[in-house]
Amino acid sequence: MSLFFDRMGRYTILFFVHMARFSTLVLNTLRASALVPSYLRIIFAQMMSVGVRSLPIVAFTSAFMGMVTSVQAVYQFQSYVPIYLVGSIVTESMVLELGPVLTALVLSGRVGATIAAELGTMRVTEQIDALESLAIDPVAYLVMPRVVAGMVMLPVLTVFANCIGILGGFLAAILTLKITSFDFIKGMKLYFVPWDVFYGLIKAFIFGAAMTLISCYQGLNARGGAEGVGRATTNAVVVSCLSIFLLNYVLASLLL
Repeated sequence: MSLFFDRMGRYTILFFVHMARFSTLVLNTLRASALVPSYLRIIFAQMMSVGVRSLPIVAFTSAFMGMVTSVQAVYQFQSYVPIYLVGSIVTESMVLELGPVLTALVLSGRVGATIAAELGTMRVTEQIDALESLAIDPVAYLVMPRVVAGMVMLPVLTVFANCIGILGGFLAAILTLKITSFDFIKGMKLYFVPWDVFYGLIKAFIFGAAMTLISCYQGLNARGGAEGVGRATTNAVVVSCLSIFLLNYVLASLLL
């Protein structure tokens, strides 16, 4: 029993230590945001890495998610509700939930792992120490451009995912489920309101900030050579995904 409480106390203290360090990183990143004009070239390069190079995997994931949603909606609605509601289910599911959340999870695995591995390698090879010795702020040079790129590009990718997902659901409905395009579009318009789009974009903006900040934090605090970099990369993906689910619930409670 004493061993249990000893471990719980150690983990509790460690949790608050990490929260304090993470809060410091967030404050330093906000302070470094004043230097955005000086790092535009690096920011654009990160936007290419985060956004443009993620388009294929986001398109593939969202297209099949829209198709699956359409098929499952038809299965659930058999003989019970009007079939045109399939369009409403696909549209609202993609815009409100699947688009921003699925895109954030995909980028946590692709971009978050990359960020943690890059910064972790720089930490264990003392490249970050070299930047500090040259009077270059590592947060402004390494963290802030990645965070800005994540906050800008994740909403853009979410819009792209919404369009591809709805198109995939539309094609699956009219080609394989024998739903007319008129019925699908009628359902799309039935319950759609502009706030749904803004709500999804707000979530994507916050998810982008959380994912990049967590990944940068894990990378900057990597220790122990190659094993430490691998551990930091794994932690970045896991913590980012869990944070996305938590933030998704909090934002839904506050904004809907």
